[in-house]
Amino acid sequence: MRAGFPEFRLGNVLATSFTGTLSERHGNAVERIPTPGRLVDWLAVNGLAVDSCTTAQLDLARELRESIHAAATAAALREALPVSAVHVINDRSARGRAAAILTPEGERRWRLGSTSCVEDALSVIAADAIGIIAGERDGRLALCASPTCRAAFFDTSQSRTRKWCDMNTCGNRQKKARFNAKQRGTPGPTE
Repeated sequence: MRAGFPEFRLGNVLATSFTGTLSERHGNAVERIPTPGRLVDWLAVNGLAVDSCTTAQLDLARELRESIHAAATAAALREALPVSAVHVINDRSARGRAAAILTPEGERRWRLGSTSCVEDALSVIAADAIGIIAGERDGRLALCASPTCRAAFFDTSQSRTRKWCDMNTCGNRQKKARFNAKQRGTPGPTE
């Protein structure tokens, strides 16, 4: 990992973890892939290693990220999916050369083309987003209860009532704010 950059917020779902590379969207936004090299780092951490990334490819990645976020947000709110976001997701999904492979442990992984490039990795992320938004996986799309975050996340908890995209960040912040407000005797933030 490269020093001097915000840490990645990694989850169990590739597509929504990717949207988390821009966090605190309704507060002081934190860009976690500010450079092409940082996108290479994020892809490697998520099993999609590529050799390099150009500024143009970083722009494609950010466009995909925002399209997934827009479509996942609409799906979580049970609203119509934005046509432009659907177009970007479909386009990125169709352009890559990646194959699903089975590991000896019985898990599915992705193998990028022999000359792996960012577009191949983006196709995997887009395909994952399609599966989630289309309802093909067990879980539900939800929005983080933090008013400064509102990130779309995929809730696979047994009760499907998770409130925060990440308990270690947004959840702890909200609980700490409620605790501090209670100590001061003032109303705290709502869940």
